[in-house]
Amino acid sequence: MKLKNVLLVVKDIDKSRQFYHDLFGLDTILDNDSNMILTEGLVLQDEAVWSQYLGKDVIPKSNSCELYFEEQEIEVFVEKLEKMYPQIQYVNRLMAYDWGQKVVRFYDLDGNLIEVRTPM
Repeated sequence: MKLKNVLLVVKDIDKSRQFYHDLFGLDTILDNDSNMILTEGLVLQDEAVWSQYLGKDVIPKSNSCELYFEEQEIEVFVEKLEKMYPQIQYVNRLMAYDWGQKVVRFYDLDGNLIEVRTPM
């Protein structure tokens, strides 16, 4: 068995595609209207389709999982984030741990948690 993708439920698939392209450089591999596969195995699915198949409500900002990225130039990344998406909601702004690793956590446009850290 092999894990193939990670799927995120989003309200506006085109805005989310642009968000993940702008900040993380993810490109579209397959666009199937209500489903979109991006590079690195990220899948975006329209909330209406997800709710129809699952029969449950989507709970934004559930804090039960996160997307994790590493970025050497994290200060540059945070500047880009703040310039391109000034309305973004932070869980924690850029901070440094005692051991020197830096981290920022925020929600994407649909309340999915994202963490960006410097590599160890």
